Formats: sequence, structure tokens, C-alpha cells
Amino acid sequence: MDWRTGRYASGEDVHRWQHTGSNLLLDFHGDPARAELVIFSDGNHHMALREVLGRFGRETSGLNEIFYATTPPAPIVTLLEHGKLLLGNFVLSVAPHLFIGPPRVLDRLTETGHMACHRPFVRNQGNVLLVKRGNPKKIAGVNDLERPGVTVFLSNPDTETASHRSYRDTLTNLSGDPAFESGLRIIYGQRIHHREAPVAVATGRADAAVVFYHLALHFTRRFPGEFEMVPLGGTVEEPDPCEGNCIATTHVGLIGDGGPYGRTCLDYLGCEAVQTIYRHHGLIPL
Repeated sequence: MDWRTGRYASGEDVHRWQHTGSNLLLDFHGDPARAELVIFSDGNHHMALREVLGRFGRETSGLNEIFYATTPPAPIVTLLEHGKLLLGNFVLSVAPHLFIGPPRVLDRLTETGHMACHRPFVRNQGNVLLVKRGNPKKIAGVNDLERPGVTVFLSNPDTETASHRSYRDTLTNLSGDPAFESGLRIIYGQRIHHREAPVAVATGRADAAVVFYHLALHFTRRFPGEFEMVPLGGTVEEPDPCEGNCIATTHVGLIGDGGPYGRTCLDYLGCEAVQTIYRHHGLIPL
């Protein structure tokens, strides 16, 4: 349906980002008007970040409100660089104190002067295949994705370039075929693959989804009757990504001077409690 949008639909220079069909802003957390600490982050480690920021808020004297975003990098980079982001008829105008994301994204922010430097934060444990509980298509590895009747879910190459690059390169490396992706029957996500991938598998639209190990771990814990994972190196309990299974690093840095709580939060992200939380969620602190 063609829903009517508000005054910014006329062409005013406000960048639009939304998920068609949804009234829920699931990737924006807290009250931006009251926030004393604002964090922009990529969303694939949202389960760990939520736990960490809840703990930081409780332990930090004087800090009453944290607002944080967990979208793919593109919309929050747009929000930082242009000052506004249009979500349906809602205009979000908020500036971050910390930015968490892929190093290539943070390199761009240093080049544009928004950030002085950044450092490694965590790394993932490669990629796996998410399948329905019981693995009805008996998918045991990457080469099984080529079988007739098998449909694969991948994140969108245009709206989630970092994750798609990791998934694509893993498929290419493990298959030994530079054109492997083009030979698959693929459903691409739209914007938020950490929600779209499990839905595609659970509803039978896809027989397998290529996802980060820590995302698959989250899905299997959250919905134990729905999913299981097929490791691409190591085991479910002890992941050991095989050669060619791409491992990605997440970095963190202050925006400007970090405001009243940014520096404190940056230091907190390196503490033992935070490292324990991230390990529990399948990521390796750096």
C-alpha cells in the first residue's frame, strides 16, 4: 500500500531510511531527547551491546539515559554526516559520542574529521550456515548449497555491504569458485539481515542462511526449537573457522571529544565484565 508521508516527502534534503511495512523502530533504543550518552553501532552484536550498556548505565553515577542505534552502518553514517535521518514521518536528529563498526567505516569517519582514531574492540568467529531444526535438506557444507531445490539467504549487497562481503568471500573461498554466488538460488535481505535471515529460514523461504557464528548462536538460543547451525570449521560448541572462512573485526572510537560520558564508556568497553559478556555471545574481545 502507498502510505501517505509527511512534509519531508516533497524533496527537502533529509535522508530516508526505513523498513517497509513496519511501524516499529527496532534498531533505535532509548530517548534521544534526554540522552546524555549516544552510541551508534552496527547491529550484528546487538545482543551483547544491549547487555553491556544496561550494565554501564546502572554502574555510572549521574548517567540517566543512553540512546543507541543498532542499524547497519550506512544509515547511522548518513545521520552523523548529514545531521538528520527520516524514518517514515519521524525525523531523527541526534549526534553520537561513540561509534562502533567495521574498521573501513571508522576509517571513513577519521578521514572526514568526525573521529581522531579508533581501536579494535571485538572479532567474530567466522560464518556458519543457519538451517531449520532437523536440517531437512541435510546441508552439511557450502557445496550442498548448489544442489537443486536449495535456496540460500544472504544479506543485501547494497544495503549491508560489510556482512555481504564477508559471506560472499567465505562462499567463494570454501567452494574454490569465484562465481559461486552467481550459481546459487538466492533470496537477498532488504536491510536488517539479523532479523530477516531467521525469518526466511523459519518460514521455509530459504533452506539455509549464511550468517556470522554469533548470530546463529543467538538464534539457536533464542528459538531452540526452530534452528540449528552447520559449522564451517570446528563445532557448534567450539568454533574453529576453517581456512577461507572470513573473520571480521569490529572497532570503536570517540566522535569528537566524546561528550561527558563517551571516554568513560570507551574505557569500560575494555573491562573484564564486558569481555565476559561478549564471549558469552560468541565474540572474541580484542
